[in-house]
Amino acid sequence: MLVWDTLIANFTSEMHPKMWMMVAQSTWETLYMGLVATLIAVLVGLPLGFLAFLTDKGRIFQNHTAFVLLDAVINVGRSVPFIILLIILMPVTRFLVGTTLGTTAAIVPLSVAAIPFFARLTANALLEIPTGLTEAAKSMGATHWQMISKYYFAESLPSLINATTLTLVSLIGYSAMAGVVGGGGLGSLAINYGEHRNMIYVKWISTIIIVAIVMIFQKIGDFIATKVDHR
Repeated sequence: MLVWDTLIANFTSEMHPKMWMMVAQSTWETLYMGLVATLIAVLVGLPLGFLAFLTDKGRIFQNHTAFVLLDAVINVGRSVPFIILLIILMPVTRFLVGTTLGTTAAIVPLSVAAIPFFARLTANALLEIPTGLTEAAKSMGATHWQMISKYYFAESLPSLINATTLTLVSLIGYSAMAGVVGGGGLGSLAINYGEHRNMIYVKWISTIIIVAIVMIFQKIGDFIATKVDHR
């Protein structure tokens, strides 16, 4: 019992009310970074992925030059390690936000990292659609816009929701990495207090919360994707 009493005493001493408030604030910052960056990634990456798909050979907007350019941009964007991207984009982040520190500043590199990632997932989701359905839509006189909105988008919607979930889950992990350079959130809390001040309970609680957030969003995404899947 002595060991157990010591553990409880150490936990209570380390996780005082002020620290729990910091944990709550850091959790909110992590959610804020992940959700906003995911929204930006979807708004920009979705049309980028559609264009990469639609300009490919045999598609309705076939354009070899445009496809090669878009494909290269997406591949290069996905290839840059996030920690390097954080450093490279510091001048851009400072120009857009006015600082390179804090959660809002971290959204800039998070979004830049997520856009090509989501664009590739979008293009891959569209590739899963059977080509026979495309020919059927053309034979019925569907316009290009009707094919995009009522066929390509509708048929790929479950996969796009899964792609959005995967992007959000990845960004939650990236946001923890952003804490290394003062990005805020649970990652910053775990590093500044859990590691640098040797507060082991802060480190573990931050990790557990991040894992819980990922699992919750994954379950929500899977549920929504199943509901909209009419195939």
